[in-house]
Amino acid sequence: MIIKRLNKCKKFISRDKAILRELLHRDKGNFKFRYSLAHAVVKPGRVTMPHRLKTSEVYYILEGSGLVHVDRKTSKVNKGCAVYIPPHSVQYIKNIGNSDLIFLCIVDPAWRKKDEEIIRGE
Repeated sequence: MIIKRLNKCKKFISRDKAILRELLHRDKGNFKFRYSLAHAVVKPGRVTMPHRLKTSEVYYILEGSGLVHVDRKTSKVNKGCAVYIPPHSVQYIKNIGNSDLIFLCIVDPAWRKKDEEIIRGE
């Protein structure tokens, strides 16, 4: 059994400008799984940069409300929503609430820098 505590995970700004803490990553421990799991925060009024992954991703919204954009579709999300983002889809999320938008990001196979492209000028 391995337990990771959020408050013990280093906080950093991701390439798409979300505040991230990486909880689990197959390359950073003795794990027998393919995915990575991160905790993300987007501050009120902020939006992540459009980006695409070669891999699939799931957002699970823990707190707040936002507009999630996947390719040409936009949907409102809030606590309890799960969003599947297919591989190669342009994606970003905007916090439309007055409090932090907090969500989990599950990437399968695990996130790697070379699998992500930041889209400028969207």
